[in-house]
Amino acid sequence: MGKELSEMTLAELWELFPIFLVQHDDKWKNYYKEIEASIMDLLPDYPVERISHIGSTAIQGTFEEWGEIPAQRGKKADMEELAHVMERNGFIGMSAETNRISLNKGYTKEGFADKVYHIHLRYTGDNDELYFRDYLNEHPQVAKDYESLKLELWKKYDRDAYTDAKTEFIRKWTTEARRIYGDRY
Repeated sequence: MGKELSEMTLAELWELFPIFLVQHDDKWKNYYKEIEASIMDLLPDYPVERISHIGSTAIQGTFEEWGEIPAQRGKKADMEELAHVMERNGFIGMSAETNRISLNKGYTKEGFADKVYHIHLRYTGDNDELYFRDYLNEHPQVAKDYESLKLELWKKYDRDAYTDAKTEFIRKWTTEARRIYGDRY
């Protein structure tokens, strides 16, 4: 019967849920459509403005971190209430800060399920991930540079250090995307 996820240390969690990269697979688009429909079914009474496919699985032609990452943006919704509805329906709350909540689905005591999702609840306007995704899809060389960076880092670091090590790259190109795209979102 092993420990519950909530009882595990970060070291235990990172061992159970290592970072690994896989070749891009178009099945992620279908997985995204499934989770988008599932989220919309869970939240019919909440004003959801946009659910978007983001993260590495939304960038064509690059190695991706395993898992689907949609971002869901509510408009004047009580974000904590949305998170509680999702948690009652199998999502796991991972982190919360002012105006941002992250949840996962597909993390089990035995490791990853067949389908893994990272959900980022945000308010309208907090959408850097969309700019970064679009920029990489429209600039294949920058996407390849990002892929190279991830391939260099993924076996070197635990999940937190891996994420931190990518931050400067992500900020640089997100800033450029916002400059070019303006108020796209």
